[in-house]
Amino acid sequence: MRSSRLLDLMLRLQDGRGRTAEVLATRLGVSVRTVYRDIAALQAAGVPLYTESGPGGGVRLLDGWQSRLSGMTEIETSALMLLGIPGLADDLGLGEETAAAEAKLLGAMPLPLRLSAQVWRSRLHVDAPGWFDNPTRTPHLAALARAVLDGDRLRIGYRRAGGRVTRTLDPLGLVAKAGVWYLVAAHRARVLSYRVTRIVSAENLGVPAERPDDFDLASWWAESTAAFDRSLLRYPCRVRLSPASWRALPAAVGTEAARVVPGPPDTEGWVEVDLTLEAEGVAVHQLTALGGGVEVLAPPSLRAALRAVGEETARRNAAR
Repeated sequence: MRSSRLLDLMLRLQDGRGRTAEVLATRLGVSVRTVYRDIAALQAAGVPLYTESGPGGGVRLLDGWQSRLSGMTEIETSALMLLGIPGLADDLGLGEETAAAEAKLLGAMPLPLRLSAQVWRSRLHVDAPGWFDNPTRTPHLAALARAVLDGDRLRIGYRRAGGRVTRTLDPLGLVAKAGVWYLVAAHRARVLSYRVTRIVSAENLGVPAERPDDFDLASWWAESTAAFDRSLLRYPCRVRLSPASWRALPAAVGTEAARVVPGPPDTEGWVEVDLTLEAEGVAVHQLTALGGGVEVLAPPSLRAALRAVGEETARRNAAR
């Protein structure tokens, strides 16, 4: 891409040494005429390039001049525009700061890179919540984000099934999953997650939080959610699946429950699988999504429940 080549050309000249158009053309894999066009484009963008004739001459950058952006490709600079995804920065109370940082980044780019980045920014949009979810109010999210970034201890009021509780926490990070925010924090040497919509008060205590040196937020979150999913799986059953239903199993029962090894396929390609799901009622709902591509082998109660759903569905949709 041309903008990447322009950046490459500029960076090659930042060491102060002059290079002939022929040398630059060879290094960049283009024609000499293309090099001259690229030099003109950079000059028009404000890069102080000039040429010297004679031995030791060539194309040079003004002595002491350095680009304010170095070593980044077109794709890298464009991808940085995604950091300003609408909604997330506003939720965190950092909308103005993100816009200012984006403006500074764009201002530091040579014109061709700037135009490419703006194309990415104007043509990609992320809408994190699901189709039918209503946005939820998170009035304390900005305060939580400030405490997380500053490394300050928090005292929160948290609403749970047994009523409201107060917790003093060492905040470790914030996670946005499917449009829902979670605070990850240490409480009495245990790292837990707190749904932000259930936080009814948040007070910054103004003292440094304790953060384990080796804590990695992304790794902890992945391990925690997988462990939670596994903890729910207590109902064993055995099913027979068509090839299509075997492929669709993770979408129907979840990734953790679908981490099983099937038996050998029969002549029709169907396989037998031992599953562990949450409960019989949940299993009926999940397996129904597989349609006619599932047969319950055990336990008999699950087989009867799934058959009842099928019979009721057939009855209600019988021809009139």
